[in-house]
Amino acid sequence: MNQDIRTGRLRKGLLFPALLTAAAVALSACGSSVNDDAGSNAESCVDTSGPEIKIGSLNSLSGTMAISEVTVRNAIQLAVEEINGAGGVLGKQVKIIGEDGASEPTVFAEKAEKLISSDCVAAVFGGWTSSSRKAMLPVFEDRNSLLYYPVQYEGLEDSKNIFYTGATTNQQIVPALDYLKEKGVKSLYLVGSDYVFPQTANRVIKAYAAANGMEIKGEDYTPLGSTDFSTIVNKVRSADADAVFNTLNGDSNVAFFREYKNVGLTAQDMPVISVSIAEEEVGGIGVQNIEGQLTAWNYYQTIDTPVNKKFVAAYKAKFGQDKVTSDPMEAAYTSVYLWKNTVEKANSFAVPDIQQAAGGVSYEAPEGLVTIDGENNHVSKTARIGEIRSDGLIYTVWDSGTPIVPDPYLKGYPWAKGLSG
Repeated sequence: MNQDIRTGRLRKGLLFPALLTAAAVALSACGSSVNDDAGSNAESCVDTSGPEIKIGSLNSLSGTMAISEVTVRNAIQLAVEEINGAGGVLGKQVKIIGEDGASEPTVFAEKAEKLISSDCVAAVFGGWTSSSRKAMLPVFEDRNSLLYYPVQYEGLEDSKNIFYTGATTNQQIVPALDYLKEKGVKSLYLVGSDYVFPQTANRVIKAYAAANGMEIKGEDYTPLGSTDFSTIVNKVRSADADAVFNTLNGDSNVAFFREYKNVGLTAQDMPVISVSIAEEEVGGIGVQNIEGQLTAWNYYQTIDTPVNKKFVAAYKAKFGQDKVTSDPMEAAYTSVYLWKNTVEKANSFAVPDIQQAAGGVSYEAPEGLVTIDGENNHVSKTARIGEIRSDGLIYTVWDSGTPIVPDPYLKGYPWAKGLSG
């Protein structure tokens, strides 16, 4: 048993539904890169003749993912109101057309089609699970429209029609593993929801572990929305790993951490590092069930900068002083500004013009400076490891210091060779 981590000295997307066509699945496979000509002949119905420009906000306002996605909708709304208050985009006021993805990938695809083809939006902001993104991806490619996706994900993908404003693997999962290795972790237990992101993320984790002398003592998946974790948690306890790497999503985290505490496991005995738990989820789980545990993100409410303090104050003023900010909703907020800055650089709302102008577009976000990489439509981001404390907030215990250039296919890591094949 590794004593450094055990004594607490760490301080300082569901498989594709049958309704998706075979062609859609082929387009959205892990490791896919979009054909440069995909959707190039699609006809846009976006109307730029009036005083308004429409965008779509597509988030789960119901179902198992609502615990996480409602705040993303709020953040998009806040950004739009700020932008409109400052004069809009190219002199036009931005109007949001909102839709509920209902935590179902097929619904996300259907609503994306509606927003693009019927509502004629200039861009769509939303999605959370990788299953939702992969269900939407062929829709955006076929229609040659734009999706701004705000959540960390498993990497091994790029698309000319998606801007990935959350972290890719080398900006979250790899730094988390490096941090655990530095703290002396020699063994891991992997727990995740049974869909694309956890399965692919764990392939990366296992490849890293094999190259860095870490043992994987167990690996379990459970359907998204599961609430019975007695068997899995008992297996975790029996495995006696140094730490647990958690890729559960949605309200399954509530049941997992409550059961974790019920069997007597603590952050001091067997810490859990999570990549889909932010401040909003901490409240749902109950801080008493998760205090001391670790997270890997790029943004926390507690970041001590003037830009973030202004953002937090604005969010609380609009949605309530008891509300918290979190990584995905900050990335969603940031994505609206990145879209605005790209449109203004291109002097156009047209998709081809935005795609051509996007490389190098930056924004001084609450998380720090982010910049679009024109090669893969991901953004540079600062990695942060945080600790959940008794006030329910997450505090940075390590950060990368400077933004990390996105490497979605992990080309810069010899141990990852073959993962995208």
